[in-house]
Amino acid sequence: MDETKERSVDPATQKLLKRAKEQNIVTVWDRFEVMRPGCKFAQQGICCRICNMGPCRITKKAEQGVCGANADTIVARNLARMIVAGAAAHSDHGRDVAHALLLAAQGKASAYKIKDEEKLVALAAEYGIKVEGRKKEEIAEDLANKALSEFGQQHGELRMALRAPKKRVQLWKKLGILPRGVDREIVEMMHRTHMGVGNDYRNILTHGLRVALSDGWGGSMIATELSDVLFGTPEPLTARSNLGVLAEDKVNVVVHGHEPTLSEVVVEASHDPELLDLIKQNGAKGINIAGICCTSNEILMRHGIPVAGNFLQQELALVTGAVEVMMVDVQCLMPALASVASCFHTKLVTTSPKCKFPGVTHVEFQEERAYETAKEILKLAVQNYKNRNKNGVEIPKENQGLVAGFTAESVFNFLGGRYRATYRPLNDAIIQGRLRGAAGVVGCNNPNTRHNYSHIEMAKELIKNDVLVVVTGCSAIADAEAGLLQPETAFKYAGKGLQEICEAVGIPPILHVGSCVDNSRILITLTNVVNEGGLGEDISDLPVAGAAPEWMSEKAISIGFYFVASGVFTVFGTPHPILGSKNVTDLVCGGLEEMVGGKFAFESDPIKAAHLMIEHMNKKRKALKLKPMMYE
Repeated sequence: MDETKERSVDPATQKLLKRAKEQNIVTVWDRFEVMRPGCKFAQQGICCRICNMGPCRITKKAEQGVCGANADTIVARNLARMIVAGAAAHSDHGRDVAHALLLAAQGKASAYKIKDEEKLVALAAEYGIKVEGRKKEEIAEDLANKALSEFGQQHGELRMALRAPKKRVQLWKKLGILPRGVDREIVEMMHRTHMGVGNDYRNILTHGLRVALSDGWGGSMIATELSDVLFGTPEPLTARSNLGVLAEDKVNVVVHGHEPTLSEVVVEASHDPELLDLIKQNGAKGINIAGICCTSNEILMRHGIPVAGNFLQQELALVTGAVEVMMVDVQCLMPALASVASCFHTKLVTTSPKCKFPGVTHVEFQEERAYETAKEILKLAVQNYKNRNKNGVEIPKENQGLVAGFTAESVFNFLGGRYRATYRPLNDAIIQGRLRGAAGVVGCNNPNTRHNYSHIEMAKELIKNDVLVVVTGCSAIADAEAGLLQPETAFKYAGKGLQEICEAVGIPPILHVGSCVDNSRILITLTNVVNEGGLGEDISDLPVAGAAPEWMSEKAISIGFYFVASGVFTVFGTPHPILGSKNVTDLVCGGLEEMVGGKFAFESDPIKAAHLMIEHMNKKRKALKLKPMMYE
């Protein structure tokens, strides 16, 4: 097989990998090959470097580290620290959105307006904030302060965690894992895993569940909900995806990262009359904004801005030679972007004080002057257009249409209509056997598996078996690039029951519900299904499952743990780094189910992994005494 085809199933990616090789540009796949075989101790989680007596590693000859920590302790600590880092990343995103809302409410950030007053009022009521006779800005200020207080509070309960089904909340309280404050749980885990503190693997990972819940039902949910208030709740819309969305005759600005606070304003500023005049002066026909990763998903969901690619395609966007500026914020940014950009005229611009690259242009983002910052970056791009080597541009033709913008709220509306909004049709479809269940397929790309392959094949196998699939993040982009996020996909790949639902409602069988933090939309949807009735009393009763088939980052570990802690069976394509401890592996893949009703499984084959999920759904259907599947 052609080396590029072994690396990716996406034709656009294959073409640009060949171009990179011809130009001696090193990409993530090349660096991955140099690193093989990876460190076996790290893969099994049995190396420890948290103090200066080591580093230590567990072997047959040395079953304890210098301090006496065994494999169980070391593996649990390492896994717990991955959960912490992932939760911190997502939750810090939520903090920044809450801060932006506060400044907007106080009139200190004129680029932002409160765009969803209905959600603002609903959230205010949830937090016990008075709304009658008050201006929306006053309500928003109180809401932002309430949300910000949840990061640092030392006692009590995260308000959004109480949204979970009553039975689930009672279980969390019984186990002592209902989160108190986001930062409280993160800091405590870092303390617990310091040298000479926790060494009971079950105790360490029980708190790991609490940390993960503070992400999914805390920081991430705050990020999603307040983004909707500030930028508008997404509604279904059409757009395009893949590297072919870059334009030969326009100024190409690629936004990359995970936070929407600046990219939202960049979209608005791109229509500024001053910029439009400058574009003409520089000989371009317009400005073309496209995205990579979850910053892309954020502006896709609300504005239909095209998606240039997912995580593993970030370097290749630059290899086209057509990008004037790549603007990056935080998370999933490869340090190698700087060296790749230097091979072309592209300017790499960092915007966050949390994320700087050596020797790279830094235009620091502050909410108070967001519009000015956006214009400054866009001007930089427009002025750079004349430096493009037009004979050195190679933009693949591949780009696919998609439908995105689905939310927990839109499920109410497209199933029951705005004036009779209800989840009843969804629950009835499961109860009657037209729909087997639902699956969330999420997560990153990883060069240790064929790019996009597992996401695409898993989704196709699930819908073939009448499973409604919801997707976020890089997984959603993978499916978009394969043309799967379109209504006609149902008639090509879906089972008959799912086809009927998609045809009746006019939706794809795979629903794009947003960025990585928007996995919280899935939690809310599952809670709504429970509350609708007829499918048990808890999320763990539902015929649902989750998967991260090409996971890469610590955020994926946190996401997986908060889904498991919520009662969802979750399959990862490659194992967590825990196989060096049988006890930890048994807990994660079995014992957790006894505690919280969810557990992990590891399976690299996406078809086999899909059938693990289907078998789980069948088991849950049997426990609920539901009707047999209608078309089996």
